[in-house]
Amino acid sequence: MSAKPVIYVIYYSMYGHIATLGDSIVKGLEKSGSVDVKVFQVPETLDSTVLQVMTAPPKREGVPVITPAELPKADAYLFGIPTRFGTAPAQIKAFWDATGQLWQKGELAGKMAGIFFSTASQSGGQESTAWTFLPNLVHHQIIFVPLGYSKAFGLLTDSSQVTGGSAYGAGTVAGGDGSRQSSKAELEIAEIHGEYFASVVAKYHGCIRHLTMSTTDPSAAKPDSFAIGSISKRDRSGSGDEATPVYPVKHPTVSYAGAAKGRPAAQSSNLFNYYSTSNSKNYQKNQQNPTKQQKNVKTQKPLKN
Repeated sequence: MSAKPVIYVIYYSMYGHIATLGDSIVKGLEKSGSVDVKVFQVPETLDSTVLQVMTAPPKREGVPVITPAELPKADAYLFGIPTRFGTAPAQIKAFWDATGQLWQKGELAGKMAGIFFSTASQSGGQESTAWTFLPNLVHHQIIFVPLGYSKAFGLLTDSSQVTGGSAYGAGTVAGGDGSRQSSKAELEIAEIHGEYFASVVAKYHGCIRHLTMSTTDPSAAKPDSFAIGSISKRDRSGSGDEATPVYPVKHPTVSYAGAAKGRPAAQSSNLFNYYSTSNSKNYQKNQQNPTKQQKNVKTQKPLKN
């Protein structure tokens, strides 16, 4: 597993609006310093003659075309989607239609994803483009991370000017003829989106790494270095008092994976939950008096889940 989570920025851009927005997305991702970023574009499905008639400019050089086989190599994705009648264009749909084998094998389950988009007008799909794309993520069990309002409230709620973007993700308004370019506010929202998405992915990735290490190497969960249930050293109530650390207890009948040795699964799970939520004083007391600890195990009533 990579030291840093890898995020793929994957987009389709016919006239360059999504590509420009993607630049700010990447800027925000890299600003965090906590992730590695790679940029891709999906394959074009239109013939070059058709693109010429549509006056579409050439694709960006240096941006590789992605294939479905590349997707499992990343930890998370930010998809750039221009709107076609309130939903994703055929190029995006064709790409996802080719991910059937990944879906059958669950290759993308547990990955994370966000969405940014471009529409002709403010009411032309700044929300519907995202939510009509969500079924693709749901079927693959990909975790959707929205932009929300907490990091860009002022920009997203500013009605004094035309501004793309919504709680679903960063966005830009291209105009009916595609002549409008992304505004300063839209690019700022995109950068915020990238930075926020990177922070969420990094936290999630770090937790998964820690849990994996703790499961495969129980000795890594030492009382002086690891506390379950304590997000920080401060009490959640905000009083400023030190939070009481909670340690996993080594018990001969319950493994660290929660599997039982000679006990019903439900009972073993309850016992493990009970001892995992003992505070440090009880932990030390039980370690000093193992006979009493064994007695407590026999008399303890299973907790109700």
